[in-house]
Amino acid sequence: MSATTTISSRFGPSQEEDKRQETMPSTTSTSNAESKAGTFTLLLFASASTYTSTETLMLPAPSTLRSVFKMLEARFPGFTEKILKSSAVTVNLEYVDLDFDFETEGKEEENREEGKGDGWDMLIQTGDEVGVIPPVSSG
Repeated sequence: MSATTTISSRFGPSQEEDKRQETMPSTTSTSNAESKAGTFTLLLFASASTYTSTETLMLPAPSTLRSVFKMLEARFPGFTEKILKSSAVTVNLEYVDLDFDFETEGKEEENREEGKGDGWDMLIQTGDEVGVIPPVSSG
């Protein structure tokens, strides 16, 4: 058990933490993802977690990738340009190809007409796991 956990369990969350928990989606480990009815887990790695100040978000399901990333952009302005455009995205450990070079409105309608459910319009279901993986380097 870490010191942070001990202090939190001993004294409880601060008023500031209570306010943040009321306004932010809940965070949890991936092992609890399926136990939360009607939610999926969004994992944010490297600079994505730094930018959002969290590694995990529990979000309502079902939802499309398009609506998930629109919500992230609204909550964290600049997320799409600074993080998402250079990141890999996974759904249930499978890479998803997202095209940033098209007019989103036209493409969205085209996919609906053709009945496609991939890329931006992939439907994320309860218990799914979505990952945002920015490029990293080491040396």
